[in-house]
Amino acid sequence: MHFHIHTISSNVYQNKDRTTELDLVQAKEAEKEYNIPYSTHRFGVLYTVTKPELEQHHRVMASMNVSQGNSSKCDFDKSVTSVVFPCLYSLLFLAALVLNLLAAWIFFQIPSTSTFLVYLKNVVAADLLMTFTVLVKVLNDLGVGSWRLRAFYCRYSAVLFYATMYISILLLGLISLDRYLKIVHPLGKSVLQKVGFGQGLSAAVWVVMFSLALPNTVLSNKEPIQSSKLNCMDMKNKAGLEWHEGFNYFCQVLFWCTLVLMVFCYTFISRKVYESIQASHSSSSTRTRQTKAKVFIVVVVFFICFAPFHFVRVPYTLTQTRNANSCWVKYQLYIAKKTALWLCATNICLDPLIYIFLCRMFRRKLTATLRRKPLPLGSAEYRTETSTRLEMSSVVHNKHIATEVERNIND
Repeated sequence: MHFHIHTISSNVYQNKDRTTELDLVQAKEAEKEYNIPYSTHRFGVLYTVTKPELEQHHRVMASMNVSQGNSSKCDFDKSVTSVVFPCLYSLLFLAALVLNLLAAWIFFQIPSTSTFLVYLKNVVAADLLMTFTVLVKVLNDLGVGSWRLRAFYCRYSAVLFYATMYISILLLGLISLDRYLKIVHPLGKSVLQKVGFGQGLSAAVWVVMFSLALPNTVLSNKEPIQSSKLNCMDMKNKAGLEWHEGFNYFCQVLFWCTLVLMVFCYTFISRKVYESIQASHSSSSTRTRQTKAKVFIVVVVFFICFAPFHFVRVPYTLTQTRNANSCWVKYQLYIAKKTALWLCATNICLDPLIYIFLCRMFRRKLTATLRRKPLPLGSAEYRTETSTRLEMSSVVHNKHIATEVERNIND
């Protein structure tokens, strides 16, 4: 907007077709409305503003007021989520800390003699890191500490949380593939089942995910607002917002591809297990149910923990990186995302179920630890026959087939 300055008498008004002269009183009003310093007009300096410019200015101001009104409505009440979820995460942290420290201690004593054990150990490491990020999240949500804690959470802890979460997702997919190869194709041992390959593949998963997550830290380089209401997205520059959105899309593809892989693997695994049960003429419904539970424990944990979050993540991310059309929709997605994210975090407590159900050596070491008794020497042969034994010992007909499937399910 252009302002034409004239020095004239303070009480002079000049009526023109396209202009209106403002006297000193009006200039004071202009100072408030147009943010013009009073020192520029207090000695009879008047401003000439064309009528179209005034009309345009009022339209702009009106639209700004509307947008400000809408944004204020979007400042929805977070008092419930700021109380409920910190409590849930606190319980989760305490349980996960005990379970994962115990799991790490037990796995530390078991040699990595199979790809299955390699993947499980990497899952434990990812879960342990994720557990410590949960503690930072609890402190941040409770408002403990200064704005610096909030900035640390946004720049580092939250990034590590998501990176370790997707590392766990990929490792669960690799475990499913390993089970498929062991059960469905038990006669040939491919390169995918070699310990060295499993270690290299696990290392590649860590490197790739941390490399892709690192820009979310680097590009969160804006000076944080010194307030407890600091929004993590406010710390990202334009490139950071774009990377954040692109990274989320990549993670979506990663999740759904892993889910498809697991469905494929366990479809064939379940068919093989069914054939072995039929061949063994097992009449025990209890043992059959136990077998099915052990076979599908990985799929159940995976779907319960991660599927809900990936249904809501893309819509929620769009409300973060772009203008939301509706504050009500934004609030609903906020609640859905908070709830689904907590379900994701429960994975750090549910993964130990996989160790107990599927890894016989882990189960035996755990039992010995709880009883404070060392394992018998004969049982300490660190063979990697990880469990899900189908318990078909009562069969006579085609017993060899059932036994082989039983052993292979256990890695």
